[in-house]
Amino acid sequence: MKGAELNTAFKAAVEKVNHHDQPFPADFLLKLYAHYKIATKSNTYPGGSNPLINAFKANALFQLQNTTVSKAKKGYITLVENYFDISLT
Repeated sequence: MKGAELNTAFKAAVEKVNHHDQPFPADFLLKLYAHYKIATKSNTYPGGSNPLINAFKANALFQLQNTTVSKAKKGYITLVENYFDISLT
């Protein structure tokens, strides 16, 4: 999956997550967060009001530090597909 197809599937995965009305497990959210930040080239440091949560976010980003944008998008899509038991590709 490359180019437009990857971007379309990534956007569909983001929409699926954004429209979900139940809470997600914390470990799943951290994985989504890290993949999303890399996939969207957002290089801002986690800056919430809770230092512990910021540390977990920073650690999640650190674990994916050498991941490309393309791999981050694919990872995000895979996480969403597995969580919701759907196929976006």
